[in-house]
Amino acid sequence: MSKLGQCLRCLGRLATRKMSTASGSGSSVKNINSLVFGKYLLHTNIISSGVLMWLGDICEQEIEYRRGKLTKRYDYGRMLRMVMPKRDLTTVTKKIALDQFVMSPLCIATFFYSMGLLEDKSVQKMNEELTAKFLDVYVMDWCVWVPTQFINFYFVPVKYQVFYINAVTMFYNVFLSYIKHKDVKYLKMGDT
Repeated sequence: MSKLGQCLRCLGRLATRKMSTASGSGSSVKNINSLVFGKYLLHTNIISSGVLMWLGDICEQEIEYRRGKLTKRYDYGRMLRMVMPKRDLTTVTKKIALDQFVMSPLCIATFFYSMGLLEDKSVQKMNEELTAKFLDVYVMDWCVWVPTQFINFYFVPVKYQVFYINAVTMFYNVFLSYIKHKDVKYLKMGDT
């Protein structure tokens, strides 16, 4: 939280400095706008996403409280548990199951349909390709992502998880590209 506070104080100082050096009220709004939605856009997006997620959870807790599903109005630890979940075997198993049974089939289908659209294929051709290649990709998905995600969720520190997953994804994408294009007939040099 201290880094977030530092970031907010820094943005406040910069905005104040820019406003005090600007002439006229219209240009100060432009300066804040250029800071918030220009130079510091990443910070703006991170902070606004966090705040909106927190507000959405508070609203949902209020709804659950009024319906009698919660005994106390606000559980502030709930937000903390969303940001820093447990690293026990049960939680890791649930995450991997959700990843493999829900996200994996959706991502595989999204991959083949997106590529089919980019290749200007008909829906029938995309369906045929997905049907022909889904099992190969799904089996490899289980072989690669179950151990990868177990290591990620159980052992890898949170600050390195994205880098770790991106590194594995790079190699997995080589496999996806191979499966996607393994039946493509390539022209030899000199052929038209």
